[in-house]
Amino acid sequence: MPYVKTDRLTLVTFTIEMMRAALLSNKELEKITTFNVPPEYPMEVYKELLPYKIERFSQYPEENEWEGIIVHTGDNVIIGDLGFKGGPDENGEMDLGYSILPKYQGNRFATEMAVAMVRWGLKHPKVKKITASCSNENQASIRVLEKAGLKQTDIKDNEIYWAIENK
Repeated sequence: MPYVKTDRLTLVTFTIEMMRAALLSNKELEKITTFNVPPEYPMEVYKELLPYKIERFSQYPEENEWEGIIVHTGDNVIIGDLGFKGGPDENGEMDLGYSILPKYQGNRFATEMAVAMVRWGLKHPKVKKITASCSNENQASIRVLEKAGLKQTDIKDNEIYWAIENK
């Protein structure tokens, strides 16, 4: 993951060491980073994925560079995560995923970082297309993906599928 900085946010690689620390406790994660870690980070659904990610990135370390944590620069606090789920596949496609802690939602943080990362991703020579999906009831994610330039490509079983292609 590149070190990406926007006006208010910084995205840094969420390393295997950091993931292991996050599974132990927030204090452990704070010890190995320079960031403040709120008690609710990582969110439970993401925390459940960390053992899989640790195992996957141990086998395929190049995929870890596409996984990041979002830090609010002014407060030096982790507010969420964003990644491209393993980086580009054999067709040059990669899938965008993100989450923002509930107390930081509604401040356009997801939009700010998604826009920056889609721009960055489309400049990567191996990337031809960025995809994403969200529930058709998730208005916040719908707005984030629209503002990041993705277009709806399909709707199935209450899930909206999105894409933007490299030109």
